[in-house]
Amino acid sequence: MTDDFSFRCSVCGQTHEGLPDLGFEYPIYFHQLNETDRREKARLTTDTCVINDEDFFVRGCLEIPVHGRSDPFTYGVWVTLSRDNFARYEELYEEKDRKVEEESPYFGWFSNRIPGYADTLNLKTNVHLRPYPTRPRIELEPADHQLSIDQRSGISIEKLKALLEANEHYK
Repeated sequence: MTDDFSFRCSVCGQTHEGLPDLGFEYPIYFHQLNETDRREKARLTTDTCVINDEDFFVRGCLEIPVHGRSDPFTYGVWVTLSRDNFARYEELYEEKDRKVEEESPYFGWFSNRIPGYADTLNLKTNVHLRPYPTRPRIELEPADHQLSIDQRSGISIEKLKALLEANEHYK
């Protein structure tokens, strides 16, 4: 089993080296705000987002196993949490010795659309805290959606290449 990875892209014709992790800079709902509302009604950091003091988001890692590889393919995605779960997340966020094994997962709703999949918005998730400073692990609840199936069953190298092409060249 090797973890070297490169492929010739059918979209741009270039050879891409290494397995990138892809991430979203913000939840889709932040993107949908106009510039004024972003400045006045939203607070965005690299790990959290609050809109109108009503919608609360955290950034985490959605890991997808890749057949024949030891390391998963990872998306940096956003999930919305309840006010109480977000407050608890913030309480533990900077705690260097947080007891993650004592913390139950937080229920959330997936808050990004991933190119290469049918609409992923509002899939049910569980947010699992990990030791500081690692971002939480995002686990999709079992569903018939292909992203949920892929997270549970893994994907082939060919599917990984197709996803990378869909995401790398997504505008």
